[in-house]
Amino acid sequence: MPQEQELMEKIVSLCKRRGFVYPGSEIYGGLANSWDYGPLGTELRRNIKDAWWKRFVQRRTDIVGIETAVIMNPKVWVASGHVGEGFADPLVECKNCHERFRADQIDAAAPCPSCGKKDTFTEPRMFNILMKTFLGAVEGEKSEAYLRGETAQGMFVNFKNVLDSNRVKPPFGIAQIGKAFRNEITPGNFIFRTREFEQMEIEYFIAPPKTDADWQAVFEMWRNEMYGWMRAVGIDTAQASEFEVPAEECAHYSKRTIDFMFAFPFGVKELYGLAYRTDFDLKNHTEQSGQDLSYLDPETNERYIPHCIEPTWGVDRTVLAVLLSAYANDGERTVLKLNPSLAPYKAAVFPLLRNKPELVAKAQQIYDTLRTKYAIAWDDRGNIGKRYLAQDEIGTPACITIDFDTLENETVTVRDRDTKEQKRVAISELSALIGASLEA
Repeated sequence: MPQEQELMEKIVSLCKRRGFVYPGSEIYGGLANSWDYGPLGTELRRNIKDAWWKRFVQRRTDIVGIETAVIMNPKVWVASGHVGEGFADPLVECKNCHERFRADQIDAAAPCPSCGKKDTFTEPRMFNILMKTFLGAVEGEKSEAYLRGETAQGMFVNFKNVLDSNRVKPPFGIAQIGKAFRNEITPGNFIFRTREFEQMEIEYFIAPPKTDADWQAVFEMWRNEMYGWMRAVGIDTAQASEFEVPAEECAHYSKRTIDFMFAFPFGVKELYGLAYRTDFDLKNHTEQSGQDLSYLDPETNERYIPHCIEPTWGVDRTVLAVLLSAYANDGERTVLKLNPSLAPYKAAVFPLLRNKPELVAKAQQIYDTLRTKYAIAWDDRGNIGKRYLAQDEIGTPACITIDFDTLENETVTVRDRDTKEQKRVAISELSALIGASLEA
């Protein structure tokens, strides 16, 4: 455990030092479990989202993407079961220090983790974790609204719009990437659990299954897709496992849920989820809104409310799992062995010496050419060895050094991040070399 804690401390330190993740509102003393993404973290995060969108929306013919509002009509959350007991956590409060904890994550007979006093916890009471806000100039029940607790409902309430405006029919999916908000009682562990987070979700609609085997086949397809995604982005699947959520513990909308777990330094915790939501959402929204959200099969003339299988990925947890999987230290250097397509910079350009105008000018020319297509870093500080180490630590796959031979024969030295091998490459081949690494 001490080694695992040390790894987490190293990741957090690297993230701040190199500009991946900063504490939120830091100059004002911060805000508990609030984090901002710096320049490199923003690039990594964007690359993850772009890879997901390309893989599951742009390269598939059975999924379309949408982007829906963060604030929806409050009736949406009543119909979905999120207002009330269905979306609430059991809460206990220490009567001595008044800290609050989730009842299912604390031993009520043990001392309070905050103040150390025993026998001070109140009886559990349910705490709804939707974040409430108000619309308009006056606060009151008529102006109450909620920040969405999941992106899914935006897809369900737009089901008919998507059907009417696109040539889709079950089986097909609606995908969305977007922010969600939950007033978590016990957030923490860096960016793992926060009150503001981003989801990548798909609602995959199928005809009502005639047998369990019908929906289980689709469920298994998405199970395999989720492992394929982990491998594609470099998440160590040896650290991944599955947890079959017991039926009595499944969310109110789910007939079956699998949590994909990951061995984080702070314990084996949920990374992704896969749920069979049946026809719960479309049926409830049909009843509550009065709008017909059924589908008419033009071939059989059968009308039905589709069932839904939902694979869901957390962007922030993906970032953390990718960083942990990529992190390595051999005693001489720290390196993030990121998949090149996710790396914030695809290559770095160095003039061998910053006090030689001819080298700097040539390096600048190469840098300006490459950065029209790729995210490229420029570094002319210190000696080459230190520049290599700095780029290794942020995961840059290749370093390109412009030296005196470059001026003679139009070749440069390209150093590989993972193997540290160096080779001479013609300047004219650099763009294709970088492009090939992104497709590998």
